Order: sequence, then structure tokens, then C-alpha cells
Amino acid sequence: MPLLLLLHLLLHFFTYYSLCFSSPLPKTLILPLKTQTLPHGSIPKPSNKLSFHHNVTLTISLTVGSPPQNVTMVLDTGSELSWLHCKKTPTLTNVFNPLASKSYIPVSCSTPTCRTRTRDLSIPVSCDPKKLCHAILSYADASSLEGNLASDTFQLGSSGQPGTVFGCMDSGFSSNSEEDAKTTGLMGMNRGSLSFVTQMGFPRFSYCISGRDSSGVLLFGDANFAWLGPLNYTPLVQMSTPLPYFDRVAYTVQLDGIRVAGKVLPLPKSAFVPDHTGAGQTMVDSGTQFTFLLGPVYTALKNEFVLQTKPVLKLLDDPNFVFQGAMDLCFLVPVNRPGLPVLPAVTMMFKGAEMSVTGERLLYRVPGMVRGNNQVYCFTFGNSDLLGVEAFVIGHYHQQNVWMEFDLVKSRMGVAEVRCDLASQRLGLGT
Repeated sequence: MPLLLLLHLLLHFFTYYSLCFSSPLPKTLILPLKTQTLPHGSIPKPSNKLSFHHNVTLTISLTVGSPPQNVTMVLDTGSELSWLHCKKTPTLTNVFNPLASKSYIPVSCSTPTCRTRTRDLSIPVSCDPKKLCHAILSYADASSLEGNLASDTFQLGSSGQPGTVFGCMDSGFSSNSEEDAKTTGLMGMNRGSLSFVTQMGFPRFSYCISGRDSSGVLLFGDANFAWLGPLNYTPLVQMSTPLPYFDRVAYTVQLDGIRVAGKVLPLPKSAFVPDHTGAGQTMVDSGTQFTFLLGPVYTALKNEFVLQTKPVLKLLDDPNFVFQGAMDLCFLVPVNRPGLPVLPAVTMMFKGAEMSVTGERLLYRVPGMVRGNNQVYCFTFGNSDLLGVEAFVIGHYHQQNVWMEFDLVKSRMGVAEVRCDLASQRLGLGT
């Protein structure tokens, strides 16, 4: 992610609850997933998430509308409402044009969708002068998007889903053709009632991100493949009582501890448990690039990593440099060095499952930054406290080469280490 980092965002009739399909959805649906570099600021994240933009995302391509229009959407398990850049004019390209779609239906502000189904969204909705359901997405850099909730047909493979609700955002975003050509919007995939996966009605979905190239796979339905092997599951944390700092529709797991090589950080379990306000939950977020830990945990991990890598890594001694506003542990690596030295694995420990970060995923080269004959690499775990975020967030950079399954029926997350480029090839999506 060569610029600033990422993190976090952003129906119509009663008949929405019994959506009909132009063709029945298959039990399993497989789509290509791409790692894509975007112009800075192309896809902002909402202000109640991390306070910076990102420019490396996971995207999928599909069609929306009748006749179908091609769109590219960022896959974001940390957001609920899907949205598209819309322009209600035939003169612009590379954005969704609702006027060209016969199946496009704006959501009236008098419908249950607008009045009740939006209550859990982190965005305000209102009634515009045309009595349509109006939404505003506000961002940490003081920019905003706004538009109307609407429904249209989203086509996945050979299967179409009419009546899919999304935000048709038609003002406040850049009309820069380079940005709009890269991506059209965002696909919200959390556990909320308006998220894309909830509206599709699939009981579970999976994705796998390659660490070798831009290939990947997004799978709706069951992942019963002999080559995948068994998944290790950890339960999703449920919170029935609303708390001010707890996102109840996020994919929240319970982080029990962190191990560096063979040493478990000497921290009490309470350091990983949300407090009475809900602050301190651990969210798995495909819309965030790196991983962020609350201050005390981050400091313990930083100190142990420095101790174990002291023989092979040279610290960047510059207290004024903080990469992406939250990553203050950086190193000098000789320009002519063929690769990184052997590094101790950092393992996040959960009940019933673990996620290990190894090798090149532990350090990220700061683009264009050279000190003498050295390149600058920074530790890919950051400090949530520096961002003003009261949560642990596991980003997609540390999900590379891990099969990630989100089971909405059994309320659990499954993981298994796998070569994701090979998984894509086995599923017929090889590049």
C-alpha cells in the first residue's frame, strides 16, 4: 500500500423480504478476487473507522442493472451498506448510470427498508425533497458521499438477484476518470441485515488472497474441497446489548494472546477482552490493509519483535517517522540485499484457531524511501491508539495465503493455511 493506509465504511418494497431471483442461486458460487492498487483516496472509509485512506484493495467484478453494466467493487467485511458511484446522466462512463437501468428502483423514505432496516447503519438516513431515502457517508478527512438508497439486479456469474439494496452515491466524490475507471464502489459484507451476503441469503462465504500475485477467490456457499483440508474454527463474538464502542455486526473474534516465535507475550487475558463500553473488540476486516493492536498489546509485541530480530535487523532511529500514522517500528535494509533475513513468526492465538504471520508479511517496504544505501521497511502491525481507534483490527495483508471462511449460520470463522494462487487455479480461476 504505497501511500496512506486504509480502513473503514460504508431496499425497497415489503417484497424485499421474499426476493425472487431471475435464476436460482447455485449452492456454491465462485468469483475471481483481485488485489488492486488504487489512486490515493479512491475508496474512503467512514469516520467511525480508521482515520486514513487506503490504496490497496480486494476487488471483484460483476454487473448491475438491466441491461447489465460492468462494475468493480471493493470487498469489505467491515462495512454493511454496499454502494456504487452513480451519475444520473448518459455523458459519463465508468460509473453506474441508474437512468440506463430498467430495473433500478429508488427506495422511498416511507418504506420499512428506510425507516427500520437502516437503524444499525453507522450513517444517517433522511427523507429528501422527492420523498426518497437519502444517505450521507462522512469521512475522517472531512469529505463525504451522498445519494439515495435504491435496489437493482446484481448479477453474479449466471445468477441474478433482483431487488438488491445499495447506496447510489451521486455527489461528493471525485469524478477523476482514473479513479472511476479503477473501481465503481464498495460491497459491504458484514453481518448486518443490509449487507450483500445477508441479502444474497448464503449461509457462509470464503475468500483466499494470494501472497504471490494479484489472484484470489471469493466463494459464496460451502467450501467442501478435498485439497483444502479441515478448517480450524473460532466462534464469532455475539453482543446482545448495544455498547457505544462495539460494532455488533462486525466479524468479531476473541484474541487470546500473541506469540513471537515460541514466546507468548506476557499479557493478562484482560488486555484482549472488550471493556464495559465495548472498546477492545477484535475485528477481521478485508477492507483494512494492515493489522492494528491496542497500545499495551502493540508495545509488548513491538518490544519482543525488536529483541528477537536485533541480530538481523537494524532499527531506523528516527522518532519523527511514523508510517501510515500508526506504524512506528521501522528498519533499515541494505538496497543490495537479495531478500529479508529469517524473521520470527508472529502468531495471533484464538480459541480453536491461530493465524501466523511469517516472512515478508511481517515487514512492508516504504515506497520511494531510501536512507543512504538502505531501504526502509516497517513492521506490519500498527498501534490503534495512534489512530484513535478503540479496537484490534486484523487486515487483509495478514490474511494472505489463509483460507478465510465466515459461517453466518454457526456464527464462527474458519481458517486454514493454503497457497491461494494454487487454490484459484484448482477452482478454474488461474491467471
